[in-house]
Amino acid sequence: MARRLGPDFARLWSASAVSNIGDGMTMAAGPLLVASLTSDPALVAGAVFAQQLPWLLFSLLSGVVVDRFDRRRLAVVANLARGAVVAGLAVAIWTGHASVPVVYACLFLLGVGETVADNATSALLPAVVAAEHLPRANSRLMATHILGNQLLAPPVGAALFVVAAAVPFGVDAASFVVAALLIAAVRGVPSQAPVRRGTVRAEIGEGLRWLWRHEVLRTLALCLCLMNLTLTGAMSILVLYSGERLGLDPRWFGLLLSSIAVGGVLGTAVASRLVDRFGPTALLRVGLVVEAGTHLGFALARDVWVAGAVLAVFGVHAVVWNVITQSIRQREVPDALRGRVGSAFFLLSVGGSALGALVGGVVARQFGITAPFWFAVVVVAGVAVVAWRPFAAAADLHRPAAAAP
Repeated sequence: MARRLGPDFARLWSASAVSNIGDGMTMAAGPLLVASLTSDPALVAGAVFAQQLPWLLFSLLSGVVVDRFDRRRLAVVANLARGAVVAGLAVAIWTGHASVPVVYACLFLLGVGETVADNATSALLPAVVAAEHLPRANSRLMATHILGNQLLAPPVGAALFVVAAAVPFGVDAASFVVAALLIAAVRGVPSQAPVRRGTVRAEIGEGLRWLWRHEVLRTLALCLCLMNLTLTGAMSILVLYSGERLGLDPRWFGLLLSSIAVGGVLGTAVASRLVDRFGPTALLRVGLVVEAGTHLGFALARDVWVAGAVLAVFGVHAVVWNVITQSIRQREVPDALRGRVGSAFFLLSVGGSALGALVGGVVARQFGITAPFWFAVVVVAGVAVVAWRPFAAAADLHRPAAAAP
């Protein structure tokens, strides 16, 4: 697959694979590190917010930067900078100087670098892959993320943390450096379209106006915001739900979560074929039904096997939905606006997740452990009703891979 998509994509894919393995180790080791420094649940939860906060503060500004400067170089610099931050954290752990404020500061800086690196890489992909092959390329990148970041690396990261707390962070730092070198080796990238520079505010406004005028992308962005709000709200109390509702032993909670990754792997294998066979309109509409059905399934489930099956189906849907969304955005958005429009997507996506994390706990505390799922059913059903008609236009934006010259 990488060979058919070209050597430059192979380098981007390899960079993604390496960095996802490093990030997956930190994803497991990070919470263990914070928990070793404090037992305050609010401080532990605050670590997640510290890494999400830069998306809310700087996402739109990062979009301007990505459109103004060479995206390949930005991705390289951002990865090197993130590697330096994680290396500093590893040294602090190794020398016994790690503290909650130090961890928060490192996570915040990592989040700032992520707003640039993720946006630049996403905007770079259409420059190295033909438009008709974008679903396949996005599927492969998502498969790498699921396998490396969610399935394989976290257990290794947790095990390494037990042996020596600094080691998984040192591996993550090295992975950023290797990813930067691989991206630097990408050569066949055409020059970006010239950007007419104005004030930062004016450039941000230009990207937002373009997004708002595009019916399908505007609908997708708003859907993602509301879907992430309800999903994160429900997932934020899943550990409590699994014990109180399903009677699951905490030791097996990780296996329940892995059901999503199992479904995601299947989704990456079939996503591009499903898009070519049924088209984006039908799959986007079915995706909304599956999303609402996921929450309904959890609201009614009392058996862990049922819950696991629901999560696996959701994993397939999540990958297919993201492949369609990213491919449409990468095809439709003009090159000069890809950074700013992409940053608006990231802002709505992460903003919805951050708000959902706050809402889910409050709803569950006030109305019971299944209340966030019932709330999600109502919200997603409403989203489906509103988005059903606009998604019809998505059929005109699809280019089957079979039509490639």
